[in-house]
Formats: sequence, C-alpha cells, structure tokens
Amino acid sequence: MKVKINISIFLLSIIFLTACSTTVKRIDASDQVDLSGAWNDTDSQLVAKNMIKDALSANWITNFRKKAGKNPTVIIGTVKNLSHEHINTNTFVENMQREMINSGEVQFVASAGQRSQIREERGDQDINATEATRKKMGDELGADYMLQGQINTIIDVEGRKQVRYYQVNLKLISIKDNRIVWVGEKKIKKYIKNSTLRE
Repeated sequence: MKVKINISIFLLSIIFLTACSTTVKRIDASDQVDLSGAWNDTDSQLVAKNMIKDALSANWITNFRKKAGKNPTVIIGTVKNLSHEHINTNTFVENMQREMINSGEVQFVASAGQRSQIREERGDQDINATEATRKKMGDELGADYMLQGQINTIIDVEGRKQVRYYQVNLKLISIKDNRIVWVGEKKIKKYIKNSTLRE
C-alpha cells in the first residue's frame, strides 16, 4: 500500500513540475506581441516612426533649407515619462534618432552625455595623439533644433476590464530663439479583457 502511495506521489510530483516549467520560444524581433497591454517595443517603434515622419513633412524643414541652404541639425533633449508605468524612454529616443538619421533629411549631433565623453577623448588626443591624427577642440557642429517631449497615460479600470490610453507629445524648438517650430501628438488606446491587470 505504501509503495502505491509513494508511486502516486512521485507521479503527481512529475506532473506538477512539468506543468510549472518555463518554456521559451524564439520569435522574430519584428513580430508584434502584446502580452500585458503595457507600453512595449512595438509601441515605441511605431510611435517614433509616425511622429518623425510627421515632423519631417512639416513646413519648418523647408523654411530652414530656403534660409540656410542646408539640412538642419537636430539634437534630442529630454523625453519625460509622466505615465503610471515604467517606460524605457532611452529606447524610444534611440528609435526616433534612427528614424531621423536614416531619413537623410537632417543632420544629428550627439547627446550631452555622449558629447562629454567625446570631449574627454579630444582632450586626451590633444596630449597624446600625433598632430596628423589629433582632433582639435572647437570644431563641433552646433544643433539648430532640440526635440523634447513627454509620455502620458490615462487608465480606466472596471473589474477585469481595462482601457489604457497613451499620449505622446513632442515639440521641436529652435535653439537660436526658442521658437517652437513643430508640435506632434500620437495617441494609442488599448482595451484589455480577462487578464491579470497591473497598474
């Protein structure tokens, strides 16, 4: 009798462990997967693509080219996450930067943090590099415009149903005179049902 009980316990343990095991399946990085309804990589890529396309089709860029005879130089400033959830704004900034650079419509300069590291390298070269390969101070390309923005959310919950509303606002500002030359807005609304909801 004890043997039968032990075998039963053993079999139940195997079934339990098998049921609780984690499975992993590799998928293509471009596949759109939305498990929780929270902001994800697809949202970041689509919003960046749509908003930068809108920005580069606006009048400010044509007006700049007519006046300056060249493509404008842009830098991305702060994109604030004012939503209720953790959003990696660095990924969103990189997505926007990629869309802008790959468009060929603007020149792009490094961020403040990146510039600081490059300036350190230039300072080191000033002391240690040969004159033929040394990159001197004072030859940086100054930005004409800074892109800033924020991500906001509104959450509506009733029982196991939830609507998540995301609104991304971006502004392109002239560094010379603080004029706002373009304002962009993108909205995403998600309806989630019969899921374990997170706030």
